[in-house]
Amino acid sequence: MSGGRVEFGLGAGWFEAEHKAYGVPFPPLKERFDRFAEQLAIITGLWEAPDGGTFSYDGTYYQVTDSPALPKPAQRPRPPVIIGGAGRRRTPALAARYADEFNANFVPAADAAGQFARVREACAAAGREPSSMIFSTAQTVCCGKDEAELTRRAAAIGREVSELRENGLAGTPSELVDKIGAFAEAGASTFYLQVLDLDDLGHLELLASEVLPQV
Repeated sequence: MSGGRVEFGLGAGWFEAEHKAYGVPFPPLKERFDRFAEQLAIITGLWEAPDGGTFSYDGTYYQVTDSPALPKPAQRPRPPVIIGGAGRRRTPALAARYADEFNANFVPAADAAGQFARVREACAAAGREPSSMIFSTAQTVCCGKDEAELTRRAAAIGREVSELRENGLAGTPSELVDKIGAFAEAGASTFYLQVLDLDDLGHLELLASEVLPQV
């Protein structure tokens, strides 16, 4: 038994086509953020309600009355909450209030540093120690031991090497180590690699043998 190892990521939604494809409403941005704030309050409130107690919430969009808040999660008082995004005001404020980890996803290191700074400021404004927040990033990865292998792997996922170098984590193992270092300098302590070609086990082996030992 792991004792619980769930990490809970929640956002306001951004990909309208996906919502339409599955019949999920996609209201305007302000309403999505208003709903997101209420959802965070309810989910964390249910998890953190004391054993034998109840939880109630009276919001604009959601109402919960005397919920027994069951079942309880294996992780107590609750699983870690991850919030990410590039919003400059409400996203940092919600992260400061509810998140254990903030993720700056698919942005350059300089942009991640700016968003991390805004989250730290929001933590301080909320009376929370900024060092209590984990800062992370997520990047699409494409690694090759030489330019030919890198080009082949980029083509396999329908991308150009130059574009991936600009907008993702692409290059030789030494290039990737340097880029990961730039995010570490920006404040990230956790790194998520998005691997798009799941059949290329050699890619994973290269990352594990040539990149991971250096970070």
